[in-house]
Amino acid sequence: SLNRIMSECDYILCAAPLTADTEGLFDKEAFDHAKKDSVFINVGRGPIVDEDALIDALKAGNLKGAALDVFAIEPLPVESELWTLDNVLMSPHNMDATPTFLHEATELFVEENLPRFVRGMDLLNPVNKSAGY
Repeated sequence: SLNRIMSECDYILCAAPLTADTEGLFDKEAFDHAKKDSVFINVGRGPIVDEDALIDALKAGNLKGAALDVFAIEPLPVESELWTLDNVLMSPHNMDATPTFLHEATELFVEENLPRFVRGMDLLNPVNKSAGY
């Protein structure tokens, strides 16, 4: 269960898509079960995390810190308390901005998916609309 994982891990990495099942997944209960001095990392989707519960856990010392690339509202509002916490590292939601990203994405499309589409074959990395990602 999530609570068991939270209680055992030194680092908790959320890279999940936002679906009806994941929205608000990391809530007060989850953070209450966090292992003392653990670090929470979110590179998935902002609304998966109850930011008020995260802030409370960080201020109370339930978590050692957090590294956040995504937020419930983007850009993160100026009045968010996350800006004031010394144990929070924030990045500007551009983790895919690598020197080779555009080349790799274009290469996948031109060399793999376009020929597959023309031949009526299954595409690589399709979106499952019913699953939400």
